[in-house]
Amino acid sequence: MTSSKHAETTVLHAGPRAEPVTGAVAVPIYQTTSYQFRDTEHASNLFALKEIAHIYSRITNPTNEALELKLTALEGGAAAMTVSSGQAASALALQNICRAGDNIVTSTDLYGGTWNLFKHTFPTMGIEVRFVDPKDPEAFRRASDDRTRAYYAETLPNPKLAVFPIGEVARIGRSLGIPLVMDNTAAPVICKPFEHGAAIVVYSTTKYIGGHGTSIGGAIIDSGTFDWETNARRFPMLNEPDPSYHGAIWTEAVKPLGPIAYLVKARTTLQRDLGMCMSPFNAFQFIQGMETLPLRMREHCRNAEAVAEYLSRHDAVTRVIFPGMHKDRETDRRAATYLKGGRGGLVGFELAGGVEAGRGFIDALKMFYHVANIGDARSLAIHPASTTHSQLTEEEQLATGVTPGYVRLSVGIEHIDDIIADLDQALEQAQGLKKAA
Repeated sequence: MTSSKHAETTVLHAGPRAEPVTGAVAVPIYQTTSYQFRDTEHASNLFALKEIAHIYSRITNPTNEALELKLTALEGGAAAMTVSSGQAASALALQNICRAGDNIVTSTDLYGGTWNLFKHTFPTMGIEVRFVDPKDPEAFRRASDDRTRAYYAETLPNPKLAVFPIGEVARIGRSLGIPLVMDNTAAPVICKPFEHGAAIVVYSTTKYIGGHGTSIGGAIIDSGTFDWETNARRFPMLNEPDPSYHGAIWTEAVKPLGPIAYLVKARTTLQRDLGMCMSPFNAFQFIQGMETLPLRMREHCRNAEAVAEYLSRHDAVTRVIFPGMHKDRETDRRAATYLKGGRGGLVGFELAGGVEAGRGFIDALKMFYHVANIGDARSLAIHPASTTHSQLTEEEQLATGVTPGYVRLSVGIEHIDDIIADLDQALEQAQGLKKAA
């Protein structure tokens, strides 16, 4: 198709237009493990990367490829790889360039699962993770050294909801030869990290991209703009012979395919060896979700803003956490700079009654679902301190933005009157609990 700058068109028309044998418009689910080779020479060429085609569905699959093409087009990148989950995407994106003795510098404002991955699991692999407060972008520079392989952050960190200074940190990173990896899970369509200098984008496609709470998956998208070769000393895994792949030097071996050495290496080594692949059925589900993603994001953002305004006027609520409503002027400036077309679908708030009032509120909800997820078309609510961030210490919870009485809402696309009505009756009950206490 002719490329479009409009997300509504891109998500529908990027990738294959029709299945070539039958003409089917919907992407088929290629439920196969492997693919027939023409002959022994063809097989040998595929394994040597002299030709590119499907070999085994742990590495590539036509249904997954269709999703990857849509994600690449939506983000304005060069190539994408689908994986089994958002956690797999974060892990593989960094393991692709980090080995024992290396380090990454990350924002403290993280989803609890990512914090645990960085704080506890990565060190067992010999990878050091240095946490810095993103309020000061220069903190990333100060934490860097010759073994720093990447910066990592969330665009719209869950649950702090303070937009990350993407451009500021990306510029620091590029001046030092360090790529910025952005988790854009909570801000698809409304934020384009590549436009602000990010090198790699990761997603939990489980969330807004899928949108219906049916499938687990993730994705890594390569911008194609980061110069891995000039910064060869910092990235030996891309610039020195790889003994696991016939001694290939990835920045050289992949040049005929374009500026996608990083992504090809991730696919042909990590995905091959660790097997964190997305099932083609889930890829099909995510393709369906992507086709309505811009429309859903529009409604998520509109409803979330209305909910934030409603909560800010309610006498039971002591604080509302929402992009554009932070007390810090610089934090609100970043929201205006990096989020276009809306402020996202997440809203946080604290109740005057603290933990017990928060729990009472969640138990009183009738329409909202009480689940550990975000980004569904339906509205969701959770108490992070006792669930998603419960493995963190109190100090770590506060660093990520979780207080004991914090409640997180993932505002859906139901009619706003029904959303407000459910919040209103639950808050009334929570107030009643406080007064009775």
